[in-house]
Amino acid sequence: MKKFYYPILFFVLLCLSSCVDIEERYDFKPDGSCNVSYNFDMSSAVSVLTNLMSDSIKATPQFSLVKDTTLNFYSAMPDSTQQKMTFEEANMAKSSNLSVKMDLKKNIMKVGITHMAKNSADLEYYLKHISKMSMNGQLNAVTKNNKKADGFDAQQLVAGEDYYSYEITPHKFYRIIDKAKFNAFLKKTQSAFAMAKAMLIDMPYKVVLNFAKPVKKVNNPKAIVSADRKRVTLITNMDDVMKNPSLMNLKIDF
Repeated sequence: MKKFYYPILFFVLLCLSSCVDIEERYDFKPDGSCNVSYNFDMSSAVSVLTNLMSDSIKATPQFSLVKDTTLNFYSAMPDSTQQKMTFEEANMAKSSNLSVKMDLKKNIMKVGITHMAKNSADLEYYLKHISKMSMNGQLNAVTKNNKKADGFDAQQLVAGEDYYSYEITPHKFYRIIDKAKFNAFLKKTQSAFAMAKAMLIDMPYKVVLNFAKPVKKVNNPKAIVSADRKRVTLITNMDDVMKNPSLMNLKIDF
């Protein structure tokens, strides 16, 4: 029964960008620090896929597995991985946590990655390197060497972030999508997007930026600015982004 169960669960994890509600959130503090988080809710995809499973698969211990845990990236890594990291990578890992909440019987599958950036330079470094850390396998080291997160492949979560370029200072947040890299990402994941679309699985993407002071200028016409101009929200979906990647561009002066 595991033979059929694991490929289905792997599909959910592998197709994160095409099968989940994604919320990317930035909370800027008056002292220049910023809490940044990526929240992936795969519950709707799990609900759809669960309906395709046989009762025998649903009766397995693996399907009944329940997890609710938070891990610090650096602390959860084995010594061999820590020793290979640069000083900057180690600091980034120490300020980053991974949370996993899973209860397949209740159609719950949520993953969160959080990071506390000390200043704008720290935030820019994190955003430019989180995907590289993923591709180097350091995120996998967190989950594959910690039984609490057994069965979860964190590497798939942020690999897609490689298609952005960033420019961040104490007074601006600029993010521009690299269309060539984005098209390469789509080419790698086209079968996953097609399958998700065939299953009528929505692909929403939400970006929320909370600022300590009012923003002066936002260049994206789809971005919603709050009445006090301290919050910028961009809501779109992967279908629209695939047609027009520029929808994800953000240039915010504050």
